[in-house]
Amino acid sequence: MTVPAPKPGLPRPARLAFLNIPLLIGLIYWAVSLLTLPFSGGTLNEALLESSRLTGTAPIQLAPEQMNAVLWTTFFFTALLVLWLALTRQAVLDGKRWGRVSSIVIGVLSLVIFPFGTVLGIVMLIGAFDRDVQAYLSH
Repeated sequence: MTVPAPKPGLPRPARLAFLNIPLLIGLIYWAVSLLTLPFSGGTLNEALLESSRLTGTAPIQLAPEQMNAVLWTTFFFTALLVLWLALTRQAVLDGKRWGRVSSIVIGVLSLVIFPFGTVLGIVMLIGAFDRDVQAYLSH
């Protein structure tokens, strides 16, 4: 993969890293999650049993067909998230306006993933609203 050349006439602002680094961290985190997903079936059933034990309700176990449906659905949505993060990061590096908008959306959504997502979301929002970054991401 080649590193995109900076836009002619506009140097990359220092705070562009406030968008680039959190996007890269999120991309790596969710890609690793995607790779470990096939091994999560047993953990999911154990969590369901522990939850029913703690709440005093009847034990819940997913049938193999249900487990397949849950894992494939999770795989699909996680793969879409990884794709979204990768495309947004590339758009930010290329200086495209939609990369800033997408970064703001990702930053706001990250705020609810306490504690690390909150920190990354705040950093992303600071970077997205920096004047130099806004000027760089104007195409």
